Amino acid sequence: MLQRTWPAEGLTRVPYWVYQDADIYQREQERIFRGATWSYLCLEAELPEPQSFLTSFVGDMPVVVARDASGAIHAFENRCAHRGALIAMQARGKTERFACIYHNWTYDHAGNLLNVAFRKGIAGKGGMPAEARPESQAPKKLRVESVHGLVFGTLSSEVSSLKSYIGPEILPRIKRVMIKPVKVLGAYTQVLPNNWKLYMDNVKDTYHASLLHLFFTRFRINRLTQEGGVFVSKDGAHHCTFTRMIEDQGDAYEKDGMRSAGSGGFKLEAPELLEQEDELGDAVSIQILSLFPGFVLHQIRNSLAARQVLPKGIDRTELHWTLFGFADDDAAMTRRRLVQANLVGPAGYISMEDGAATGFVQRGVAGSPERASVIEMGGSGVGSGDSRITETAVRGLWQAWRRHMEL
Repeated sequence: MLQRTWPAEGLTRVPYWVYQDADIYQREQERIFRGATWSYLCLEAELPEPQSFLTSFVGDMPVVVARDASGAIHAFENRCAHRGALIAMQARGKTERFACIYHNWTYDHAGNLLNVAFRKGIAGKGGMPAEARPESQAPKKLRVESVHGLVFGTLSSEVSSLKSYIGPEILPRIKRVMIKPVKVLGAYTQVLPNNWKLYMDNVKDTYHASLLHLFFTRFRINRLTQEGGVFVSKDGAHHCTFTRMIEDQGDAYEKDGMRSAGSGGFKLEAPELLEQEDELGDAVSIQILSLFPGFVLHQIRNSLAARQVLPKGIDRTELHWTLFGFADDDAAMTRRRLVQANLVGPAGYISMEDGAATGFVQRGVAGSPERASVIEMGGSGVGSGDSRITETAVRGLWQAWRRHMEL
């Protein structure tokens, strides 16, 4: 592995080789995704009944998440102990047991090997010797914990409990959204032409939202002149930013002639797209929350979604969106959530631009691995505050990343 040196300026500089180095990518898989972190797996609501399952990933390792006959949730590597084939091929479903399609070795909902086809051969011929131990190469099992209906897994026996890992700064902001049982409304996948960290960097960048996203600013969904703030966990790994519904009275965007202020008298032909019911009772119009390494929970107006960030190589990322509402929503609220889902996702009025911008960075830095980003908005520290004109949560991301990577 190449010897890499972090810039002397510390967290205010992020060298571009972090997005380009194949050795770094492999080290991330070992130290972060298969290391002492908790990775988001799914909503509990996506496993609605005993013996239901879905397939997912922890980093680039495929996993099965399943609810057993008693209702307990398990997660294990989606790899057969025999020759390494996928055990579960479907994205989701319900089954009494899992059978590898290659040689029909079977497993229970906790990933335990149940049966080896023709283990004793036929008529005394063939099969495995008595001393054989096929379970020695069994799928890795994850520790699984849930918080407010969100399911996470880890391969680490050393990382603290999930609630302790999230910490007291961020846990209440999860509870704020996940206040009662949820129902899944839909899902989609967005392919991003960039390194996974560029997307997490983007999510934690509270400063860009009203500059990149013209829709946000033109229709006064999110302006930095509105009341809001940012929470950052003590270790820097996790963050939450929020904006209140209160209409700002300033004209900072218009008077400075910013592109994001909009012009030409644009208006919505269907203004119900932005009509918000203050269902959580705190006048917050937007809350974006992230947990290291790859989870995002959002509330944008009445749109609710969980996002799973999955690395697929040094310059490719998959972003899995799961839209949800509450189980007791009436038809009008469900329709509102689905309409407002048009703000996000692969073709959303807002988040489509995030995928484009992070791709522009991946392309822009291709010839300059030795140069670095300048991350000095709000100073050089990491911490919570009442201004969103800051990159404090971005610095927190790199503080956590460097700690896990020992760089």
